[in-house]
Amino acid sequence: MILAGHQPEHLPYPGFFYKMLKADKFILVDHIQFEKKNFQNRNKIQIKNEPHFLWLTVPVLTKGKRFQKINEVEINNELPWAENHWKAISLTYKNAPFFEEHSKFFEELYKKKWTKLVDLNIEIIKYIAKQLEIEKNILISSDFKFEKSKDELLVEMCQKLDADTYLSGKGGKAYVSENLFEENNLNHVFSDFELKEYRQRFKPFVPNLSIIDLLFNHGKKEVKKMLLNFHE
Repeated sequence: MILAGHQPEHLPYPGFFYKMLKADKFILVDHIQFEKKNFQNRNKIQIKNEPHFLWLTVPVLTKGKRFQKINEVEINNELPWAENHWKAISLTYKNAPFFEEHSKFFEELYKKKWTKLVDLNIEIIKYIAKQLEIEKNILISSDFKFEKSKDELLVEMCQKLDADTYLSGKGGKAYVSENLFEENNLNHVFSDFELKEYRQRFKPFVPNLSIIDLLFNHGKKEVKKMLLNFHE
């Protein structure tokens, strides 16, 4: 059985959901330390003018909270981030073929008052997973009593969740110790996901955007097919 996991990123990129589709179990790892200037509270959408992409960043409270966990991070709601995000998304994608299909969810999302970053991110992740018909329970690491860190945490998660294989993103090749998995009679595989150029609202093509760019431009059925058959 294949287990994959990832930090609960904000508006994740397509490879996040590729791992979810390929795994038998998927866990959102929210009990580890929050990383500033990463993808846990931000992601990119396309815009018409240079640099042709825009960071959508959820402002969070970090002063005096250097070692806070992802599931402890609070949103700074003194800033009008939600209004600005919805305005940027709707202006960019209002004429995209499949925007209307999802606009109600995102409009309501940005009207709600969010306190914890993790709650906002999980709401988005679960919505997109449902649209892609990913029919599996999404596990949350803070619901378990994991004690290890780094590579040892991946092994511990496999052991406690009855998985014999862990699926990492291709970036994991730089830091994952495959010997540790072998020593524990576990397999470790890496995703080689790399999405080909697809139709976007504007030119030039911008890679590695949030999956909403793909979803609004191509629709949920085609997106799922693209993720599952990206080699073709």
